[in-house]
Amino acid sequence: MYFPYLRGKQFELIALRELCALFPHELDKISPVIEPVKSSSTLNTTLTELANRNANFNIIINPRVGDLKSQYAQIVEIISTSVPVDYTNYQLAVIIHPKTETNIEVLIDFLNGLKLNYNGITLIHKTEISNHNIELLNRELNIVYNLIYFSKTSRRYYREFEPATLVSLDDYFEEQSRNADYLNQESDFSNEYRFYQQDGFVGFSDFLTIGDNYSESGFLPRAVAIHLSYVDNDRIKVKHFVSDSNEDVSDIGGKFSEAINKLVIWCDQNNKNTAAINVFRDLQQRGHFPGLGTLKKLSIMNHIELVINNI
Repeated sequence: MYFPYLRGKQFELIALRELCALFPHELDKISPVIEPVKSSSTLNTTLTELANRNANFNIIINPRVGDLKSQYAQIVEIISTSVPVDYTNYQLAVIIHPKTETNIEVLIDFLNGLKLNYNGITLIHKTEISNHNIELLNRELNIVYNLIYFSKTSRRYYREFEPATLVSLDDYFEEQSRNADYLNQESDFSNEYRFYQQDGFVGFSDFLTIGDNYSESGFLPRAVAIHLSYVDNDRIKVKHFVSDSNEDVSDIGGKFSEAINKLVIWCDQNNKNTAAINVFRDLQQRGHFPGLGTLKKLSIMNHIELVINNI
């Protein structure tokens, strides 16, 4: 199973919502991990849509970034008002970070005191904790999944957990400091989708074509870059389509036109077709610039569809 890790920004959430409608019969292949960063109607409607589609998901109750950091009661209220009271096909997710080690008992008491009708707990290990605390968590909580962030933990750490709960997590997106730095590039991503089961995991997770780095606010870029995942020789790679007129921040629509023209030509030449790519084709034919957020949404949708089609 695939666990795409998304921050709860507007267009990330819209991507999930639209995927529910596009692939209603494929939703058993994914279990999105949502780190809510802002209270919004988009977050509420996305959680409601996932429940209406009987899609399994993981909602993080202790986000480490964004406006909802440390706002536990507000997140519980969002879940209570968005997810039907009789819906159980979701997990509460907890990020294990350096401060967790000294607050395990408080965490357990908090979770056991909640009046939510969830399936169980997903632990996201962004740091290592002691065997004692692992045993305590397993004894006191119903741990459904352990997402092991391999860049943040030792290679042997995952062996401390029940194999039926193990999900591998890593950041495979090769981020550049500027969009212009992606010009004429493609990046290796991962072949985890092929080998996670052989390696003893029940699922795998990544940060898609966004990466783990989180930014609070956007800004007008000098260059427009579209990141498109594709499969080549049984590996996922990312092709970067970048505008050419990158001297200043003027004419974002023109920069988009330059980037999307490259994307459509490449996809046509290489027979690449997903729902998102078809939307890109339509935008290019109509000469319509939908905004930078929509480009991120389509990149996310393409990545998730690609994985769905290959697992």
